[in-house]
Amino acid sequence: MESFHTRFSAWTPFSNKSLNRQLFQERVALISHWFDLWTNKQRQEFLFAIFLRCTKSQLRFVQDWFSERMQVAKVDFSTVLPRFISLYIFSFLSSKDLCAAAQVSWSWKFLTEQDCLWMPKCVKFGWFLPYTPTDNEYGAWKRHYVACVSHLDWLTPREAAATYGTLNEPKTEDEELLERQREKYLRKRIWEEIALRNKELFKVRPPWVSGTCCSSVLKPRRQPRLSQTVRERVGSHEALEKQLVLTSLEILPKRSNISGSHSYPLLSKKYQHGVHKNDDSSSYALRPHFILISSRIPAYEMVVESVKAGVVSVVYEHSVTLESLLYLIEKALDGRKAQSMGIFSDGDSREINLLQGYKIGVKNLLRPEVRDFWEKLGSYVATEEEGGHVDLFVPLGASVLSDWLGSQWGKAPSSIYFCEAKLQTWSSFADFLEETLKTVRKQLYPLFKELQKSISGRMIGQFMFDTMGMTNILNNQETAQALADRLMELSKEDSERSVVEDNSWDTKSRFSKNDLNFEALINLERILQKDSAEKRTRVVRELLQSERKYVQMLEIVRDVYFAPLKAALSSNRAILSAANIQILFSDILQILSLNRQFLDNLRDRLQEWGPAHCVGEIVTKFGSQLNTYTNFFNNYPVILKTIEKCREMIPAFRTFLKRHDKTIVTKMLSLPELLLYPSRRFEEYLNLLYAVRLHTPAEHVDRGDLTTAIDQIKKYKSYIDQMKQNINMKDHLSDIQRIIWGCPTLSEVNRYLIRVQDVAQLHCCDEEISFSLRLYEHIHDLSLFLFNDALLVSSRGTSHTPFERTSKTTYQFIASVALHRLLIENIPDSKYVKNAFILQGPKYKWICATEVEDEKFLWLSVLRNAIKSSMEK
Repeated sequence: MESFHTRFSAWTPFSNKSLNRQLFQERVALISHWFDLWTNKQRQEFLFAIFLRCTKSQLRFVQDWFSERMQVAKVDFSTVLPRFISLYIFSFLSSKDLCAAAQVSWSWKFLTEQDCLWMPKCVKFGWFLPYTPTDNEYGAWKRHYVACVSHLDWLTPREAAATYGTLNEPKTEDEELLERQREKYLRKRIWEEIALRNKELFKVRPPWVSGTCCSSVLKPRRQPRLSQTVRERVGSHEALEKQLVLTSLEILPKRSNISGSHSYPLLSKKYQHGVHKNDDSSSYALRPHFILISSRIPAYEMVVESVKAGVVSVVYEHSVTLESLLYLIEKALDGRKAQSMGIFSDGDSREINLLQGYKIGVKNLLRPEVRDFWEKLGSYVATEEEGGHVDLFVPLGASVLSDWLGSQWGKAPSSIYFCEAKLQTWSSFADFLEETLKTVRKQLYPLFKELQKSISGRMIGQFMFDTMGMTNILNNQETAQALADRLMELSKEDSERSVVEDNSWDTKSRFSKNDLNFEALINLERILQKDSAEKRTRVVRELLQSERKYVQMLEIVRDVYFAPLKAALSSNRAILSAANIQILFSDILQILSLNRQFLDNLRDRLQEWGPAHCVGEIVTKFGSQLNTYTNFFNNYPVILKTIEKCREMIPAFRTFLKRHDKTIVTKMLSLPELLLYPSRRFEEYLNLLYAVRLHTPAEHVDRGDLTTAIDQIKKYKSYIDQMKQNINMKDHLSDIQRIIWGCPTLSEVNRYLIRVQDVAQLHCCDEEISFSLRLYEHIHDLSLFLFNDALLVSSRGTSHTPFERTSKTTYQFIASVALHRLLIENIPDSKYVKNAFILQGPKYKWICATEVEDEKFLWLSVLRNAIKSSMEK
C-alpha cells in the first residue's frame, strides 16, 4: 500500500513515478481541453493566476522561451540604450531632422529638445542665449534657435534671382570672347600705369632714401627734370609729410612726463626754420594744450582716458601744495609754453576746490600765495594776443561747463581737451557712482556709529586704567562719560577742520586792512562783469547744445527701441503686445515732440542772436506745456515694472534688450537708464537759466521772462522732488516691513518714517515704592519706529555668522500704537536708573531707557511733536 500513498491529492501516487507521470499527463490534457473552451478573458485570468504563483526562475524560463521563439524585429533604441548614447545618436541629425524626430513620440520629443543638442547649433552661427536657463527648464536653446531663424530673410530661388540676378548664366561664344578681351585690356592698362608711377617715383627719390629730414642730405645734386604736374604733386606730398612729422614730434615731450611716457628727439632748429619760414605764427602754432586733473574727481581715470591725443595731461593729488603743483606743471611742459591750460577739479559756481585747504574763490583770490600761484601759472600759457587762455572746469549745468579767460576760437573748451563722447560716458558713470555711494553711506552709517562708540570706549577705558586704580575708576563714572562725549565731539570737529582752516584767513582779514584790498576786489568784480553780453551768449549756446544732446538721447529711445518693436508688431512677429508698447513709449514720444519744438525755437532764435534778443519767452512757453512730463512721471514706476515683467516673462523681449542695451548706438546705456534723462534735465535747466539771468542786466527786457521761466522750472522740479521723496518713503516702508518679522502692512497713504530709536526695555521689581528707590532689570532690547501716525515697537536681537566678525540685527514685531492713544511719562534719574521713560498704550506699557541723556531728550521731543501733529489733524 505504500506504493500507492498520495501527497496533496488522493489521486496522485507518491512513490510510483510511472503512475504519477501518467496522471500528470492526463490532468495536463484535461486543463488544456478546458483552456481551449474558455474565452479570451477567462484565459487571461487563468494566466494571471498562474503567473502570480510562479517563482522568479519560472518567470525567467517563460521570458527565455519567448525570446528564443519570437525574436523582436523592430525596437525603439531610446528605450533600450542609455540616454547619453541616444543623445549622441541624435547629435548627428540636422536641425530640420531633429524637429521631425520630435514628432515621433513624447520620449523622442523630450530627448530631441535637450539643450546639449541645440546649443552647439546656435553657437555655430553666433546665436547666444541672453540668459541662463533654470534647472527645470529645457528646450530653451531650441526655442532660441527657432526664434533666430524666423527673423532671417529667406528668399526662394525665384525671389533671389529677381533681386540679385542669376549667377553663371550661359553666354554665347561671342560674349565670352568679348569679355576675355576686355579683361586682358584692363589688366594691361593697370600694369602700364603702375610701371609709369614707379618710374617717376624712382627718378624723384632713390629707393634707399627715406622721406624724413635726412632726405635733403642724401638727395643727388642733379635729378632728371619731371613734368610740372609731377613735381608739384611730389613736392606737396613731401611738404605735407614734413609738416606731420614736425607736428607729431613737437607735441610729444622731450623728457619723461608724469605718466611715465618716453622722451622723443626733436628736429634741428635749422630744419624747423626751413619748414616754417613762410608761416608767421609758427612760434605758437604747435604749442600743446595742457590739462590738470584732480584725483578728487570721481572716476578720474575715465577723465584721463577721455583726453585727446596731443594734449598733455597731469593728474595731481588733492593733498599737495601749490608749489608742488607748479613743479608738476613745469616738469610736464619742460620749458615750453602751453597754448591753453585747463583745470579739471570739483567745486561749484562760487569756488574751486583746487587743493586741500585751498578753495579758490573771489574772497581769497587776492591772498599772496594764491595770487602768486595764478601769476606763475599764467606765465606757462601763451599770451592773449597769441590765443592763449585758461579754462576752469567745474560741474555746473547740462554738461561740463567752464568759466574761461581769453579768446575761445569759436568752440567750447571741453572740445579742446577731451573727446566729447568719452566725457559724457564719464559723466553718466559719475552720477551712477554717486548714487551708489549714497546708498552705501546709508547702509554703513549704523555700523560706523557703533564702531566709533566702541573705539572711543576702548580709548577712555585704557586711559583711565593706566592713570587710575580700580576704586577710582568706579568712583569716577561721570568723568569717564565726559571724556567719551568730548572724544566724540573731537571726532566730529576733525571732519570740519579743513573747512575751518580754509576760512580762518577770512576771519583774520576782517581785522587786518593790509591783507585784502577792497578796491582791488571791486575792480576785479567789474572786470568779471565786463563781458556779460559775451558770457550770456555762451550760456545760451550751451543751452542750445545741451538741448540738442537731450533730444538726441530721446531719439535713441525712439529709433533703437520703439521703432523695431513697432515694426515687429506690424509684421506679425510681435515681441511685445500693443498695450505694453503703448505703456512704455507713449509718454516719452510726447516728450520728444515737445522738446523737438523747443529745440527748433531755440535754434531759430540763435540764428539771429544779438545782445538785445530774448530767450526767456521761449522757455516760458515751454514751461507752460509741462503737463506732458507730468503724464510720464506719473507712469514712470509703471513703466519700469512693465520692463522688468516683460523681461522676465517674454524671452524674445529679453533677447531684444540684450541685443540693444549698452551698445555704442545707445551711448553704453540701457533702456531704464535712458528713461532717467527727463528727470535729470530740469536740474540742468535751472543751472543754465540761473547763468543766463546772472549775465543779463537788470534793465534788460528778458530779465522778467527769465525770472518767470525759472519760477516755472523750479516749481516743476519741486514736484519731481516730491514724487522722488514719496517713492523713497514707500520703498523705505517696504524695507522696514521686510526686516521686521511678523510686521503688519505699513504702506498707507501719507505715512512716512520720522525716527528710529534703540532702547532697553526695563522691568520694575516693585512699583509701589517711590521712583528714587525703585530697582529695574534689563529684560529686552527694543527698537522704536516712529511714524507720523503710529509707533511701532519691535524687539531687537543680534545674530552672528560663523567665521565672520560682522553681526546681523534681527527684529520681531511686538505691537503698534496710534500716536493719539499713546501716553508718555518721564522717570527721573536716580541711583539705580538713568535716561528712562514710560510709554503707555491701550493694552501695553513699556519702561524704556536710552544709553545717553541726549538721545532721551531728542527722542521725547520728537515723539511729543509727532503726537501733537497727529492730534491736530
